[in-house]
Amino acid sequence: MDVLYTAHASATGGGRDGRSRTDDGKIHVSLSVPKAMGGDDGPGTNPEQLFATGYAACFLGALRLVSKEAGTPVGPDTQVHASVGFGKNTRGEGFNLDVALKVTDTGLDQATAQSLVERAHQVCPYSNATRGGVDVRVSAE
Repeated sequence: MDVLYTAHASATGGGRDGRSRTDDGKIHVSLSVPKAMGGDDGPGTNPEQLFATGYAACFLGALRLVSKEAGTPVGPDTQVHASVGFGKNTRGEGFNLDVALKVTDTGLDQATAQSLVERAHQVCPYSNATRGGVDVRVSAE
């Protein structure tokens, strides 16, 4: 792979209840464990929320790229809603993620939008990184 950009981040504290930041200081967040995971549901974010925001943004970029290449660009109000679940791994020890990406407001008919969403899923770096290890469902609505 020809690397075009590398992000750098570090975490301190207890992991899920510590702090995380990028080396350039653009992101500097407190982390809290959700009640559903046995935490206090404090004011901080959590890794699943951070992953969901990154995946949604990346997937929207991939969708805009493939839709433009196809000659059927998605509309300016197109949104990607990412849901990232966390749970015990059913394939063995440890934990895993479960992801659903729902694309709305494309300005295109359902069949065209769904086809483009499936194509974006082949192009998106997050989709490629999770393929085979994380259940990811994509849909256009």
